[in-house]
Amino acid sequence: MRESCGVFGVYSPDEDVARLTFFALYALQHRGQESSGIATADAKKIRIFTGMGRVSYIFDEDSLSQLTGHIAIGHNRYSTAGSSRAANAQPIVVSSDNSTIAIAHNGNIINATHLYEELTGQGYKFHGTTDTEVIANLILSSSGKSWVEKIQYAMHRLQGAYSLVILTPRELYAVRDPFGVRPLCLGTVDSGWVIASETCALDHIGADFVKEIGPGEVVKISENGMESYPGESHRKGACIFECIYFARPDSVIDGRLLYPQRQAMGAGLAREYPVDADIVMGVPDSATAAGTGFAHESGIPVVEGLIKNRYVGRTFIEPDQRIRDLGVKLKFNPLPQVLDGERLVVVDDSIVRGTTTPSVVKILRKAGAKEVHMRICAPPIKYPCFFGVDMATRRELIASQKSVPEICEFIGADSLGYLSIEGLIKAVGLPRENFCLACFTGDYPIPVQLEMDKLALENMTNSQQDAVCDGTDGR
Repeated sequence: MRESCGVFGVYSPDEDVARLTFFALYALQHRGQESSGIATADAKKIRIFTGMGRVSYIFDEDSLSQLTGHIAIGHNRYSTAGSSRAANAQPIVVSSDNSTIAIAHNGNIINATHLYEELTGQGYKFHGTTDTEVIANLILSSSGKSWVEKIQYAMHRLQGAYSLVILTPRELYAVRDPFGVRPLCLGTVDSGWVIASETCALDHIGADFVKEIGPGEVVKISENGMESYPGESHRKGACIFECIYFARPDSVIDGRLLYPQRQAMGAGLAREYPVDADIVMGVPDSATAAGTGFAHESGIPVVEGLIKNRYVGRTFIEPDQRIRDLGVKLKFNPLPQVLDGERLVVVDDSIVRGTTTPSVVKILRKAGAKEVHMRICAPPIKYPCFFGVDMATRRELIASQKSVPEICEFIGADSLGYLSIEGLIKAVGLPRENFCLACFTGDYPIPVQLEMDKLALENMTNSQQDAVCDGTDGR
């Protein structure tokens, strides 16, 4: 399972906004490592710089010095719609009829292909293959005298999840979908305003948290200050995986710090699936807190059994066969002196396809663990996500194809326990109706096609290009 994207925005005449955005994106790097970018505005012109890879690889003093202005937006990407290539790096800049905006997006628009066909029919041009560009052109094409009116009109047409930061030459906007699927918050920094996917980004740049942007809300920031335009929220649908895995444990969502929530998930697992064991470990880093929670509740000592190589990320260099055969050992290295002869409880955040967990169990056994008991914070994932998480198709989800005992045998564990939905909600400490639990239950906030393709726009674009080449109109 891959992270969703991270977005950031700042309006401050007294700050070096490009540099501020760089450090905020650095704090949000966990939400996407495929590409990154920053756009700035100075009331006259929008400037942009994007690249493939992590924030620290893309930007240097020279590139940041070119991004002048008093408004900026930034983006870290993991692709959930459109392939990983330079043309799809965000923010993107789109122009029409003397209007220009830059936009960065976290989420997934499930009716993007329909809107793409409609907009291309109206003469709008697309340079990439992301639903973000669809959103941008939809806003440009929308009726309304102001940008707020255009954005609100576009929101009535968009279906799916979206947390947006939008830049015009003079103004900064933040937009959250009516379900509030992806997080988005507002803060202040000296004489300016900031917007971020997570509160940890505010902490890193010395900003003060003001509030979470509400479902369906549009926030406008200009020389006149901050203006809020609340929206209609028919049903809340915050992604529960922000609490389990995506967001950093030092972030606050719905007024709750995530670290103690994850500890409570581990404690819930200890109550629901107790086991006679010698030591407990959480798989680093996402399940470290849950591991300590399990240990505290069960009275079993907690250890570090795996050391994570935190510098292993997405690479475009294909490994040779020897490196490929090492598999997950590139990411984790065991401590045999800690594990040898021990009955071990391993707490992890989730099992999705079931491709990594067997390798982890194998590594732990090879390091000398006498028994390996897996405990998983997320209930069995049986349905794919269509709201900004590149998870898997239903056929690829192991829990949709196998029973829990079958999964236990498949991963090679001595026992396996998943936290129940009720236990998860109790650990989070917020009402069940606040969350989207569709990946566990199949109950989506809005109807979806169960085999949607994240490359659908790319396939449509390629078909249109082929049609032009062979002299047909593609119909």
